Amino acid sequence: MDDQEMQLKVKRVTDKFTESMYVLANEPSVALYRLQEHVRRSLPELVQHKSDMQSWEEQSQGAIYSVEYACSAVKSMTNSSLYFRSIEGLLRQATSMKDQINNTQGRSGVNPSPPPLDPSPSSAS
Repeated sequence: MDDQEMQLKVKRVTDKFTESMYVLANEPSVALYRLQEHVRRSLPELVQHKSDMQSWEEQSQGAIYSVEYACSAVKSMTNSSLYFRSIEGLLRQATSMKDQINNTQGRSGVNPSPPPLDPSPSSAS
């Protein structure tokens, strides 16, 4: 082998070695650049998605509060059935007493007196 051929082979080897070192040295930079590029493209969409999710969460919390309030109202209504039964009994007693009063007045032959006239200024024309 002559000297010129040897120099050519050495040059090729050193060029390949230099190229490999250049690629290895720049590979992390290229990867970071690609990551940065991806983040810049996808970040606005992610921010919008986060904002939408927060809005949906607020709406959901409002709906949950409304449902819980409605449930407590229904529960209190079911607990009030005792009071409604009591009112029903009192109404039956009142109706029964009115019937007794009507029957008593009907037997005695006395017509109930008409209600008194209201002496308010609006009726005096």
